[in-house]
Amino acid sequence: MAGKKIPLAIPDLQGREEEYVLDAVRSTWISSLGEYVKRFEREFAEVCESTAAVTVSNGTTALHLAMLGLGLRPGDEVIVPSMTYIATANAVRYVGAEPVFVDVDPDTWCIAPDQLESVITQRTRGIIAVHLYGHPADMDAINDLAAIHGLWVVEDAAEAHLARYKGRRVGSLAHLATFSFYGNKILTSGEGGAITLSDEHLEKRLRTLRGQGVDPQRRYFFPVVGYNFRLTNVACALLSAQLERADEMLAQRRQIFDRYSEGLDGLPGIEFQPTASWAEPSPWVFTILIDEERFGRSRNGVAASLEKVGVETRPVFLPIHRLPPYHDAHRRRGNRELPVTDRMGQSGLSLPTYPGLPDEDVDFVVDQIRTLARSSS
Repeated sequence: MAGKKIPLAIPDLQGREEEYVLDAVRSTWISSLGEYVKRFEREFAEVCESTAAVTVSNGTTALHLAMLGLGLRPGDEVIVPSMTYIATANAVRYVGAEPVFVDVDPDTWCIAPDQLESVITQRTRGIIAVHLYGHPADMDAINDLAAIHGLWVVEDAAEAHLARYKGRRVGSLAHLATFSFYGNKILTSGEGGAITLSDEHLEKRLRTLRGQGVDPQRRYFFPVVGYNFRLTNVACALLSAQLERADEMLAQRRQIFDRYSEGLDGLPGIEFQPTASWAEPSPWVFTILIDEERFGRSRNGVAASLEKVGVETRPVFLPIHRLPPYHDAHRRRGNRELPVTDRMGQSGLSLPTYPGLPDEDVDFVVDQIRTLARSSS
């Protein structure tokens, strides 16, 4: 293994991606109109068990467009888990509203339903339920509470392509859902995103806002201020090819998850991502928590040691309520303690996970972690 590098993620482009991209180029439809845009939106909506999918330029613009479409305004509040990628909170701020942070459930790593009631105010308009690291949030509990208080719910499914909640696909479990197709995601076009939903009127509003606000019946007539959030036909050509092989890529990732789980099982201080009985998570990146006292080394120490032997890792997301753009607002609201989020932020580590990752590379990573554990004992 001397001199070998094991990256965290590599996009799998071994299907018909090149063929479809070349077809899009030869058609000359390379911008936001074209057959692959229509095809992917139709097929992705079907996979997500929704009636429509609206493609956008990336996962962050998907969240931003969702907030615009739902009518979020300055002064409004949205409940958001602090343990998520910062784009979830940023999208709320983009429209002048304020994210209100809550902790995550230790049994799912997703937003904790029992934390929601205590932070709802007259200004609360909705809840963003993040399916963190591929595991679905407890949508029934969240939707039930939201219905009582007249709130909307958005699924942030950026990391949870094709996951299932009680047998149903994520993407069909709330008012709408947002997805990312960034280069390290299961389905990727390098950059890209989508919103899935089953509300015809909201879909029309999203499509209008996405395309500069133009009236679909009158060219160059703009009844509202819109945005250029469109995705290209070339990107959708990539995604159409990816979607054809989605089951195959999921199966390969699950095999990697199983190999890591078997190899690291029983190591003191190593905790795996939990799986609820009702969930079929999406195997995005294999992520562990490292208890420094029990394992003998910190998360950062393990990451540094793995880097020295060519293994790329990634810490879990830093708690957003502790980041500079948001910590003052969180403090003014009472500086609510979020212990599960803080613990994950200090101890979580993601390991290389991608289709085509050789078994011997997974075993090498496992062996290195086991060697670190032995040298610490």
